[in-house]
Amino acid sequence: MSKNLPMVRRTFLGVSGAAALGLPLAAQTSNTAAVKVEKDVVVGKGGETDLHCDIYRPPAGTEKRMALVHFHGGGFARGSKEALSMKVLPITARGYVSIAAQYRLSGAARWPSQIEDATTHVRWVRANATRLGIDPNRIAIVGYSAGGHIALYTASQPELALAACVAFYPQTDVRANAPVLLPPGSDDAAITNASPLSHIKEGYPPTVVYHGLSDVTIPPANSQRLLQTLRDAKVPSELHTFDGVPHEFDQHAEFAESCASITDFFLDRHILHPKTYPPFGPPGGGGRGPA
Repeated sequence: MSKNLPMVRRTFLGVSGAAALGLPLAAQTSNTAAVKVEKDVVVGKGGETDLHCDIYRPPAGTEKRMALVHFHGGGFARGSKEALSMKVLPITARGYVSIAAQYRLSGAARWPSQIEDATTHVRWVRANATRLGIDPNRIAIVGYSAGGHIALYTASQPELALAACVAFYPQTDVRANAPVLLPPGSDDAAITNASPLSHIKEGYPPTVVYHGLSDVTIPPANSQRLLQTLRDAKVPSELHTFDGVPHEFDQHAEFAESCASITDFFLDRHILHPKTYPPFGPPGGGGRGPA
């Protein structure tokens, strides 16, 4: 688990010129101006509602043939895909096709409608892999706050074969949201079943989690428990925490850039170019010792 990451991320940021000059992270920006956006593409139906997405395409020459499907926050009751614009630009600029997805809010449809809508988006992305220029076997899911809950839960569905999951300050316990999210009369068993923690087991896709340590909306302890659940299930996983920042800290450009860099690094070594590292051996032994 890492803290105060902005001080150390120069080692693997994609903007090598800025790093070589020793510029601060805020100056190491990705080429977001070259991202192309296609708005309000219909992907299917959620009940009687047309579900739309916005497609963010990376700059020419940076394509990694991998798609990231993003779900916004808002306590399940508010928010929209438009709120994702500034958050998805830095990771898209690094070569990923980003899909900002719409799902039905709890005022229009109760659980599990949100997961049904997320599934519709993932299946549409896979069916349209050629059009999107992506590998259908390299689709990851990303969520923010309540959208983090949707991403984590959707990633547990083996039939979707998601390659990875990225969760920003995710809601992992819907008990507080149950009155507005779940159908009336839902019991404790239904509430527990709606928690992604109940569905994480061996074979769950590699997952990276981000949380601000000054978050009072969703306590950082939620993500610490999430990490332990993932580790217990032997899931490749990381939790990156940031000191002194609240909920939705990635609204600040420097944190959006930093998280995009970490996510890119995580996806590269787990999905795009899988790599393992040999254990350190004792000094003077046959293994590799500390540098």
